[in-house]
Amino acid sequence: MKRTTLLALGLGFCLTAQAADPIKLGLNYPRTGPYKEEGLSQMRGALLAIDEINQRGGVLGRPLELISRNTASRPEKAVVNVDRLADEGAAMLFGGVSSAVAISAGKRARERGLLYFGTITYSNDTTGRDGHRYMFRESTSAWMSARVLGQYLNKTMPGKNYFYITADYTWGHTSESSLRQATNTMDQSKHPGVKTPFPNARLSDFRQALKQAEQSGADVLALVLYGEDMVRAMRIADELGLNKKMQIAVPNLSTTMVESAGPDIMRGVLGSEPWTWRVPEVEGSERGKAFVKSFSETYQVRPSSSAAIAYTIVNQWADAVERARSLDSEKLIAALENHRYTLLKDEQYWRDFDHQSVQTVYALRVKQREEVLKDKYRQDYFEIVHRLSGDVAAPSLAEWQEERRSANQPLQLQ
Repeated sequence: MKRTTLLALGLGFCLTAQAADPIKLGLNYPRTGPYKEEGLSQMRGALLAIDEINQRGGVLGRPLELISRNTASRPEKAVVNVDRLADEGAAMLFGGVSSAVAISAGKRARERGLLYFGTITYSNDTTGRDGHRYMFRESTSAWMSARVLGQYLNKTMPGKNYFYITADYTWGHTSESSLRQATNTMDQSKHPGVKTPFPNARLSDFRQALKQAEQSGADVLALVLYGEDMVRAMRIADELGLNKKMQIAVPNLSTTMVESAGPDIMRGVLGSEPWTWRVPEVEGSERGKAFVKSFSETYQVRPSSSAAIAYTIVNQWADAVERARSLDSEKLIAALENHRYTLLKDEQYWRDFDHQSVQTVYALRVKQREEVLKDKYRQDYFEIVHRLSGDVAAPSLAEWQEERRSANQPLQLQ
């Protein structure tokens, strides 16, 4: 065959590959509202993953394309978004910072025959009482977070009195309940608490709740709040001097939350995370180190857990598609269940009976300001004070089945 013919065939192959219809991924995330900073991190993590995959040739020879809708952290809006993203041709859906959003959107995705991957959705209900075959959770659960944080608090502050301020929705409820169990503070007469509205909490709601905490004389203040709500409450706590009088614990911390509140206000606060940008060093993950470097250089900020989770979801879905050689949801479920993977930390796996990503979880303390500022991007916020393996942190099959049984749900995902 002549060289010109070979060149023509090669050029034709390249043009065909470039012209292949993209596979659309639907991101259902908060662009506005109290969790918008976490939403931005998800968008950035997803885009970075898609760019890298496309540079490697895409998935099944087709490029990936991200389409998105704003949930504003409202479940009813998220459900409408699922239909719109599905109608636009999304092959899978992911996103959410509010657990109520992820749960509602996931149920609608199942009706549309699409897998839904929860990003930041810590409520136990996501893969517990509300779990189903089409929902996968890459983040940890409230119980996993509570176990690692509770172990550390029990060791360092045994027998102390707690006061809980909790966002009044599914994540807040299950997070408070899990932390109370982990710290043996179930007696609400001894360890009281108050609920704050979600969404649309006002500053006056947080101020009133924090004054009750101050008057309680508790040793530990558990702020079961997230995103902008946690930031607003911490600013008031700082005004009242509570961060000097009490040990403040926030079940789920993140880089963006500490960044928004400021390290001076957040110093010494305890919390937990499934990932921080220092974790790849701790776990010896070269892929994780490369992600931190690439994300930091691209966006001039350190990646948060939201970004890492979105990045991991896109990569895990793409990997499952390549292994299944299909976009069919049922075939992808089979490819994902019990699949073990190592990406940005140590080994994780998608558990078959609840579709939870079982993984190491970390207890953290926010560093002093002078330590934070030593980092190039002035975002070295967390000291890892305790780690717990996923198999120890996650509920057992028996515990999961008991949760399902108490909610009158089938003992197998449907």
